[in-house]
Amino acid sequence: MTAIATLGAVVLDCREPLRTAEFYSALLDVPITRTEDDWVQLAPIGGVDLAFQLAPDHVPPIWPGHEHPQQFHLDVDVPDLDVAEEQVLAIGAIRHAVQPGTTFRVFLDPAGHPFCLCACPPGDQQG
Repeated sequence: MTAIATLGAVVLDCREPLRTAEFYSALLDVPITRTEDDWVQLAPIGGVDLAFQLAPDHVPPIWPGHEHPQQFHLDVDVPDLDVAEEQVLAIGAIRHAVQPGTTFRVFLDPAGHPFCLCACPPGDQQG
């Protein structure tokens, strides 16, 4: 079977696209390539763009919970969870109160989207 489409971008809604893009730019060491009032985009990561779209009424998900459930979250691989935690906190992440595992840690980006730092042995990271 031939693919109908290819994945072009992952887009996160947020109230402050530039601030959220700057966070992910620092987290992933990927430059911002497009900036508009309602859209900010990073350079492709593995062939896929990560973009941030203005949503003035965006309500951050509440995890765990069902009132405002997360629709998805990003997992990012890191070689050292402790070092990466210090680094993401320094660029604006918030450590989530709920930490259900030992091989990953849950954080919130500046817009309130959950993301996980996942332990990945050196050499196994994509990039």
